[in-house]
Amino acid sequence: MSTVSSRQPDVTRRRILDAAFREFFRNGFQGGSLNRVVEGAGVTKGALFHHFAGKQELGYAVVDEVIGPLLLERWLGPLDGAADPVSAMQRSFRRYAQEDVKGGGYLNGCPLNNLAQEMSPLDEGFHARIHALYGLWRSSFAAALRRGAEAGTVRCDTSPESAAALLVALQMGIWGTGKSSRSAALMLEAAEAACEYLERLRP
Repeated sequence: MSTVSSRQPDVTRRRILDAAFREFFRNGFQGGSLNRVVEGAGVTKGALFHHFAGKQELGYAVVDEVIGPLLLERWLGPLDGAADPVSAMQRSFRRYAQEDVKGGGYLNGCPLNNLAQEMSPLDEGFHARIHALYGLWRSSFAAALRRGAEAGTVRCDTSPESAAALLVALQMGIWGTGKSSRSAALMLEAAEAACEYLERLRP
């Protein structure tokens, strides 16, 4: 068997995941259509059910394999080894608010927060996965702020856990503001306000 053919199932599975992410991001999980997923992925429905038992399992995989890595890329990865977490967080708030406004994605909000609002009250599998990701987000922010305090780039009287909880809530609110208001200017203003709060964490 050739390398290309041996990898084909993985390629197909990834195409389905990416198409499902786009579908659920635009239309919500409950409103999302498996027919549109297979159309977007360019596969058959049989191929989808070969890789996923049903819509619920597909949704779980989107959280685990698409949204989780996106969280790492956008918000947690930039903090790895950062002696100045305040600046790193400010860059992320500004960069991704601006990118999402430019690309129009802000109109759909935050994919993690969307699923949290829609599915956490309804499905324990979604709740557990989403709760774990938000917990990782808060603990990573808190650890970064703690390192910053040790390095002298964050005020020593800052409570890392409290600040981290607020910062994650701010992200949820900023992207939710963009979605609900459909105002790019308001979203960017809110992102800048988060950066101003971060500035006050400096010594």
